Amino acid sequence: MTTVREMDTLIAGALDERELAYQRKAPGRFFVSLPGIKKLQTNCWLIAGRHSFVIEAFVCRKPDEAQAEVYGFLLRRNAKLYGVHYTIDKVGDIYLLGRIGPDLITADELDRLLGQVLEAADGDFNTLLEIGFASSIKREWDWRVSRGESLANLAAFRHLITAPEGEGPSASAEDGS
Repeated sequence: MTTVREMDTLIAGALDERELAYQRKAPGRFFVSLPGIKKLQTNCWLIAGRHSFVIEAFVCRKPDEAQAEVYGFLLRRNAKLYGVHYTIDKVGDIYLLGRIGPDLITADELDRLLGQVLEAADGDFNTLLEIGFASSIKREWDWRVSRGESLANLAAFRHLITAPEGEGPSASAEDGS
């Protein structure tokens, strides 16, 4: 049986080798920051226990709207994930969670799990926002346009914005300002 101390050493070595930012909160407890593109950062807990290894990452808060569609997307997406699955907490916030036997943790397996967390959280992030926060995105877009604020970090959601018939998005939306 693999001990918490052995897993702690293995996890720290694997994270160091991959140059990932992390904090060791206690023996066998790591808080890791995975860099992304769409979701700029995914925070992830790695918890080595005597009987299991847990990986848990926050993905996004409870959707403002279309919860059934968001949760349906997550259930369908679970069929394609390796070692982790989407879940929600008691308020509806979305997480990725994996639990495996401690004897199965190797540096390569940890790399696969972290890679899957990053691929899912980063790859699905904009889709989750489009489905569950479309109205908020549209309000934010309109507010920024009215104030002449930058739309650069909303550019991925341009297709959600409907302009009046025959008109395209405003000039400030075109140049990302």
